[in-house]
Amino acid sequence: MKKAFALLLFLVSTALFAQDISGPWHGLLTFPGGQLRITVTIENVEGGGYTATMLVPEQSPKALLVTSVLYENGILAFALPDADIHYRGTLENNVFKGTFTQSRNDLPLDLGREEVKIKAKARPQEPVKPYPYHSEDVTFKNEKGSLLAGTLTLPKKAGIYPAVILVTGSGPQNRDEEMLGHKPFLVLADHLTRAGIAVLRYDDRGVGASEGKFSTATTEDFASDAESAFRYLRTRPEIKKNKIGIAGHSEGGLIAPIVASKNPDVAFIVLMAGSAIPGDELMLLQNYMMGKANGMPEEELTKLGAINRQIYDAIKTEMEPNPLRAKLQTIFDQQLKPIFISKGIPKDQAAQYVDMQVVEMASAWYSNFIRYNPAPVLDKVQCPVLAINGDKDLQVASTANLDAIKRSAERSGNKKVTTKVLPGLNHLFQESKTGSPTEYGELEQTFSPVAMKEITDWVLKVVR
Repeated sequence: MKKAFALLLFLVSTALFAQDISGPWHGLLTFPGGQLRITVTIENVEGGGYTATMLVPEQSPKALLVTSVLYENGILAFALPDADIHYRGTLENNVFKGTFTQSRNDLPLDLGREEVKIKAKARPQEPVKPYPYHSEDVTFKNEKGSLLAGTLTLPKKAGIYPAVILVTGSGPQNRDEEMLGHKPFLVLADHLTRAGIAVLRYDDRGVGASEGKFSTATTEDFASDAESAFRYLRTRPEIKKNKIGIAGHSEGGLIAPIVASKNPDVAFIVLMAGSAIPGDELMLLQNYMMGKANGMPEEELTKLGAINRQIYDAIKTEMEPNPLRAKLQTIFDQQLKPIFISKGIPKDQAAQYVDMQVVEMASAWYSNFIRYNPAPVLDKVQCPVLAINGDKDLQVASTANLDAIKRSAERSGNKKVTTKVLPGLNHLFQESKTGSPTEYGELEQTFSPVAMKEITDWVLKVVR
């Protein structure tokens, strides 16, 4: 009897582990503020092993190449290092039950054979074709020769117009700055173009139709891409060469001044929730504001703030990647891991989370961001500047950053700087109740009409 039972277990396990996993696997990633469909398509490789692609239709029609796929003993693991994505799931009843991890955030994700369908949320501001203006897909090269792809909209195909280049915030973003079902740059570009302003928006390097590698790039690299966009517009006969400006959102608000400080031909810049304080100060303030909004006790906020201060100090003082990783590992192991375990997180999960945090914080982009101080660059900007923030922005605090921009204008003597706080708006310039990122995807509004009018009216005044 025992032998028969053992044989049965062997046959069951053999059937399980020998199962053909090729083909599409579908899942729904649910998180505060939204949902994303995930389709992982796996193919067998001759001689053994697998390749795969991952499609996230709410973010891009282009599937991403999965660079590492392992399947053994009923466990599927894959990774996309460029996007800092990792997945691990166990096969149960023809469904992989697992965890999707990106940028230190763990989310449950089950992958099955049945296609997932979700009802699209209403986005009433998105323009519908045919547009009452000219729109064309374009490409241009950055300084290293990689092609960047975007969309140029013109009030009319014939004519000569002032222009704005839209620069996205942090993280891999397409030309519409698409996130959580919203397309802020599509909506803003539509508004500006209808008002008589040409707009160029483009996919980040390595995103959508743009070439290049996103994961190793820093803010300065993205600034070189924006410079390339500026040079490209100056070659277009429909564009007034002395009336080209740059409007950047979030990290894009760091990039616009970098380009303008180096190039006196930049006619103006618009900083939409752009940071004007050092990266470590911005993150300390952001962590505090987000934690407080989520109900974290003051004592715990203070404790975590002190630990983050140590982390940021290590990043600012240690410039070599390997020693930096070692220092960060020590801080996390000694101070943060015990906190995670005390909150009921299993030790192995806490260790995995810590390891991912260390890798991200030691990355080129993050360490550069923490060390970066925008003030010296802002002090060199002499063109007209519009800086706007929502007073419910929890990611880039309005008062601290707009005050820093005012101080920079005083130091530089630039009399053409306008700063404005917009009541009730969050980091994405949506009318919101709390400003929390958990609201972003739930709100129907993509971009406040008040904010768009503020930007458009100011640009038209500057380019007259």
